[in-house]
Amino acid sequence: MTPRMQLVLSENWTMTAGRDLPALVRWAREAEDAGFDSVMVSEHVVLGPDAGALGRMANPREYALPGNQDPFTPWPHSLTLLAAISSVTTSLRLAAAAVLAPLRHPLVLARELSTLDLLSRGRLIVLPTVSWSRDEYAALGVPFEERGALLEEHLEIWELLWRESPVSYHGRHYRFDEVYFEPKAHRPDGPVLWFGGARVTDRLVRRLTRWGSGFNPLGYPPDLSRLAGLDLELVGGTRARFPDASSCAPLGPALEHLPERMAQGYSTFCVKPSQFIDDPDRVGAFCREVMRRVEALCG
Repeated sequence: MTPRMQLVLSENWTMTAGRDLPALVRWAREAEDAGFDSVMVSEHVVLGPDAGALGRMANPREYALPGNQDPFTPWPHSLTLLAAISSVTTSLRLAAAAVLAPLRHPLVLARELSTLDLLSRGRLIVLPTVSWSRDEYAALGVPFEERGALLEEHLEIWELLWRESPVSYHGRHYRFDEVYFEPKAHRPDGPVLWFGGARVTDRLVRRLTRWGSGFNPLGYPPDLSRLAGLDLELVGGTRARFPDASSCAPLGPALEHLPERMAQGYSTFCVKPSQFIDDPDRVGAFCREVMRRVEALCG
């Protein structure tokens, strides 16, 4: 079976200016035309000095990890960008990765998510998370130490909002009575939820068991046995190996491990185009080349 491929639209600023968002919309349409299953956009609201506290990645095409990115890195509003992509595509799934739920009120974020899910006719995937930047939380006046508990209440509230009105909720952080939430999301149980993380923790297993449809980890956790029995879409990545700090990576070696990962249960794989090409006008051809190679490897 050929795996699903996901085009990463975040952090491609070696190929296009951070203000040229129409380029990302065009790439999404080209990815759909080439046979890609989905696109992914991550987010930050703001960055502070801790964004680069551990230094910066050697090659600017690499993924930004906690503490290794330039604070000037552009992070456009992911849901707005995905809404624009929704308007020019028909089947492409829209993955809002790293949605920093604790930085919003759950009713406001639920309204944004349900509207985008309706606009896209149920194509939205949401990966809610808590992130790592204390500076970002401080700037928005949200207690960093409470981020996990805040996310849990978001998830509980969304579950209520998707299925009924009126809704009342009395948690430690959020409290409201008899609110009517209409229109609801396209899907009766709300947008598809994925969860991520570098390790398979007790909290992650609980979230996946109750709310999750997919697991998109950071890297490849060595032990997935704790997820046995859960019906999950496992999402992996490609392995770009840069020859030096200023060059793109070759595509072939980055895809070679896909059959091995599929044997472990992974069925969807992310690829960031700027890791492999520098020309923004070649994204469509790049996506077609990815699909050709993936079908030859795994088809």
